[in-house]
Amino acid sequence: MEALLIIAAIGVIFYFFRHRLRRDVFGKTEKYQSQDDIFNAERREREREIDSLLAKIGKNGTDDLSAKDRQRLDELSKK
Repeated sequence: MEALLIIAAIGVIFYFFRHRLRRDVFGKTEKYQSQDDIFNAERREREREIDSLLAKIGKNGTDDLSAKDRQRLDELSKK
């Protein structure tokens, strides 16, 4: 009788955590991405990086940018 309760309890635990267990055991599944999805994701990432650099300029002025930041801003503005 106790063995049956233990097995039932384990089954309930597995049921409630099945999505998490599946993700942890089998890894994250890759979603299909079209060329447009990839392009838009890269574009959003560039925009975020530009926004962070411009926020740095707005807060402290252009003199606060390092040479690396200036070069990166020039590269991103050309794309």
